[in-house]
Amino acid sequence: MEHYTLLRQFADSWMLLFLFAFFIGVVVWVMRPGGTKTYEEPRNIPFRHEDKPAPRRGESAKEA
Repeated sequence: MEHYTLLRQFADSWMLLFLFAFFIGVVVWVMRPGGTKTYEEPRNIPFRHEDKPAPRRGESAKEA
């Protein structure tokens, strides 16, 4: 069997199954009850500067 064909069949079957299981594992890891404190700050990043835009790089908050 040709090398490319063998790798293509592997990618279409077992690798697809492995990547799907990895994705589900990551989702379960993030949604676990103990992960709330870990992801509390990152989930609020879009709402950090609701009143005004974030200061540009190099500027302090007082200058903006």
